[in-house]
Amino acid sequence: MTQNLKNLDLSIERDKKLYKKKLKVLQYEMLNAQQFLLNNKIGLILVFEGMDAAGKGGAIKRLIERVDPRGYIVHPISAPQPHELRYNYLQRFWRKLPQHGQIAIFDRSWYGRVLVERIEGFATKEEWSRAYEEINNFEKILTAGDYIIIKFWLHVSEEEQLKRFNERAQDPYKSWKLTEEDWRNREKTPQYIAAANEMFEKTDKKNAPWVLVAGNDKKHARVQVLQETLAHIEREAQKRGLHLTNVLDKSHLEDAESSSIGLQIHSKNTKK
Repeated sequence: MTQNLKNLDLSIERDKKLYKKKLKVLQYEMLNAQQFLLNNKIGLILVFEGMDAAGKGGAIKRLIERVDPRGYIVHPISAPQPHELRYNYLQRFWRKLPQHGQIAIFDRSWYGRVLVERIEGFATKEEWSRAYEEINNFEKILTAGDYIIIKFWLHVSEEEQLKRFNERAQDPYKSWKLTEEDWRNREKTPQYIAAANEMFEKTDKKNAPWVLVAGNDKKHARVQVLQETLAHIEREAQKRGLHLTNVLDKSHLEDAESSSIGLQIHSKNTKK
């Protein structure tokens, strides 16, 4: 079934107290997974796309909060520099791939060709139309070797986005996050949603899947990103005849893990 943003339940929430316990368990598991990838020389590539103020930065922060900082790098992707325009648009991403055994996180990515470049007219229709196949081939080359890829789209409602924009504008510690471009992009939300849905249809592959994350509740988004990352690493390990074994002492987490069993997730639409 083709993924579509209209089917995403944005009303999901998580209990704050249980969230903290679950987060601790998942962050431990992520640290363990990092050591597994290092020991088996497998590179992990995580792509983050989504609406402005959807919580990509917060999700990335929790994902890497407890892992070995020597083993990952975060690439914040903005518009290409003038010298990069002399090359194929994928060239600058080839140069940012992680070493085998390392983790690379792309905060925005090569999907800009079929999103912002398409909508803003920075790429011709011919260029962005053929990019779907180019991107699929790019990712297939990587996952056929020693790389694992998983791609996240974090989504928020227009109402929640506006609320976060206004909060950023009033907070001196966050005002730098809000730009005139963010406001312009907001006016084009229907176009971005349409482009994203076409992107999912054409580039959601088993070797490099898209995971759509409801971001209205930040706690839920952060937990889901960690869970999906760990689950995909486990699946890809099994394909390679490996098992994501526990390489660290887990005894200190037993209480937290048992306390988080049955972590409550509920929808505002079902609350009484």
